[in-house]
Amino acid sequence: MAVLLKRLMPQTMKTDGNLLRRCFQRHTVKPDLARPSLTASTPKLLHLISAKGFSTAGDTEGERKQKRRDAFSNTGRKISERVIRVLDEKGVDLGTMHRADVIRLMDKQDLRLVQRNTTSEPPEYQLMTGAQIHQERLRIREQEKAKPKTGPTVTKELIFSSNIGQHDLDTKSKQIQQWIEKKYHVQVTIKKRKDTEQPGSETDEIFNQILQTMPGIATFLSRPKAVRGGTASMCVFRHVSKKEEKAYRESQESQKGDTVSKDDRNSNKSDVLCQ
Repeated sequence: MAVLLKRLMPQTMKTDGNLLRRCFQRHTVKPDLARPSLTASTPKLLHLISAKGFSTAGDTEGERKQKRRDAFSNTGRKISERVIRVLDEKGVDLGTMHRADVIRLMDKQDLRLVQRNTTSEPPEYQLMTGAQIHQERLRIREQEKAKPKTGPTVTKELIFSSNIGQHDLDTKSKQIQQWIEKKYHVQVTIKKRKDTEQPGSETDEIFNQILQTMPGIATFLSRPKAVRGGTASMCVFRHVSKKEEKAYRESQESQKGDTVSKDDRNSNKSDVLCQ
């Protein structure tokens, strides 16, 4: 019996070992060498995240807007230069001063400090009241609005027949004037009636009638010309330039002066006749 047990024990242990090896081989996942591991891609992902965190490309537009807003603002007590040139609230040059003295002067007179010329040596600042800063900002804003906007000119288009009624023509003339005041170009095409042969002078009269409703405001960019094989006439209106507007005002003033002088001469003649 003991000899039999000794023979069976090694066989049993060998069988159990084979079963364990088969079980582990079945449930063990072999690594796929073709597929990148997560640990290998993690440093790259962290690198991208950190790079995005330190990127400043997205803030460039916001920084530019902030600089435009701060182009004329109260510097406060944060004066980066040690010595600066100072102007008082009336524009009188107070000479160069240490920033500590400037701060004491601000506190004493209840004034604000505004940058005037940072490129000069030393930089130039001015003491101003809150009301003065507000007025200066309004003036700068108006100047920016008055600057001509760059970009292509907008062109509007109107097409109507030559037998248009006076009321409809007045309505279209008002619409054209609104566009002209916005500095648009307006292309107007007048179609001739098919049943009659109209001379070109009739369409020209309509164009001139439209132009006469906008004295000193509009003029021809391109004068009336035949289009569509002679079945229509077309012209383009534009806003007058500043030089043309000035010349128009001067001509109106000279005409008023001539009218006044003529009336004076007529009154003098009537006085002589009465005597």
